[in-house]
Amino acid sequence: MRCHFKKAVQIVVSLIILTFAYIFIRRAQWTEPMFQEARWIKYSTVPLNSSREPCQDAVKNSLCLSVSVRLLAGTILSEQRFLTVGLSSVKRKKESYLLSTLNSIFSQSSEQELSQMVVVVLLADFDLGWVQETLNNIVQQFSTRLSQGQLLVIHVDQEFYPPLTGLKRNFNDAPDRVTFRSKQNVDYAFLVDFSSGLSQYYIMLEDDVDCSKGFLTSIHGHIKSQGSLPWVTLEFSKLGYIGKLYRSMDLPQLAQFLYLFYQEMPCDFLLSHFRTLLMQDKSIRFRPSLFQHMGTYSSFQGTHNRLKDDDFHQEPADNPPADIHTDIKVFKKHSPDEAYSQGAGYFWGMVPIKKGNYFLIAFHEPVVLFHILIQTGLDGKDFLNSADVEVGDMVLKTGSGVECSGAYILGSLQEGQFEQKNVKLNNPVLCLRIRVTADQSNWVIIRNIQVWTAEKKDEKSPTV
Repeated sequence: MRCHFKKAVQIVVSLIILTFAYIFIRRAQWTEPMFQEARWIKYSTVPLNSSREPCQDAVKNSLCLSVSVRLLAGTILSEQRFLTVGLSSVKRKKESYLLSTLNSIFSQSSEQELSQMVVVVLLADFDLGWVQETLNNIVQQFSTRLSQGQLLVIHVDQEFYPPLTGLKRNFNDAPDRVTFRSKQNVDYAFLVDFSSGLSQYYIMLEDDVDCSKGFLTSIHGHIKSQGSLPWVTLEFSKLGYIGKLYRSMDLPQLAQFLYLFYQEMPCDFLLSHFRTLLMQDKSIRFRPSLFQHMGTYSSFQGTHNRLKDDDFHQEPADNPPADIHTDIKVFKKHSPDEAYSQGAGYFWGMVPIKKGNYFLIAFHEPVVLFHILIQTGLDGKDFLNSADVEVGDMVLKTGSGVECSGAYILGSLQEGQFEQKNVKLNNPVLCLRIRVTADQSNWVIIRNIQVWTAEKKDEKSPTV
């Protein structure tokens, strides 16, 4: 009897060993082809947040995400950067824009800016053939960025995802759309958790965007402009999940939030709730937008997508240092500076608004202008109905206010808007004035004044 029991135990142990050996071999066979053309890059499972206890199953424990991430390409540097740019990409039925997006990120940034930046790309599709092909293309085109630690490529195996079918059909979405948006939430949870230790700040992009030139320097300036004011999210695009900025210290919470409520609603809805839960009631959006949606076809079913951000400019305005003056009565805290600061605020002026009232920008130094944009009104009301745009070569203080001397009329507002490119002036100017040419009975909002100077952007040394 004892011999039979001993033999049975030996057989069971042998079967267990053989089973584990089979699983190990099959897993190695499954993984090996995926990286055959990128062997020179080290990859591994990378838990960035070492303070956490080891996690074996991210599906059962939403607090453990980073251990599920596989680093496919790039080198994680020990020195923390200023900004992480994160984007997730999946296989599209039609055009792919990922490589163009990466090219825009790098080409629109100076080398000094890139030294303060790391880009993280999550290849989030379960089609391993596509992952392999896309990885190879990235390695071929961006090998320098990979070797310098400016670009990281990651992937998460399908086994680490929670259930993606049979989910709640909130908003009466079709099952396939629920699956798509729920997986997207989990993708972002993995992405932001992985990125949490890489830099001081994190900005989310999509894989089909164009970037404005020097966007990192612009972001740095806008963060600085917030001073000690509390914030959770700063927005640099009005579209979806493009251009949303977070402090890296908030990313672990954001990852857990996205993972916990992944099947409830789309990611942009969840992000609004995350912001309000952390006590930022209103969005803080900066203009002009720094990122533009360029994709023609959606990543969901390849449907046509015409979304564009009309606040985007490829070349951000210079808005040189200036003092702002107006004789229009100001409503509450909507000061004249708000119109020129390129922030989220705007100038709001009260009636009476009479012919001859002005809004004047007095530059600290003479400037050579080549592009001017003025936008008034908000949500279809409070436009400045009738006004001329003038420039002058001298600023004079008088008993009644400030004068723009030697004024030359560039043009008039049309439906509350003014834009003139390739401004042709013989000399530098010291002031820009909006002069009201007719009485109006409604209040006025001047929400955006942007000035581009003739100085070339690439000659400037960005401060980061």
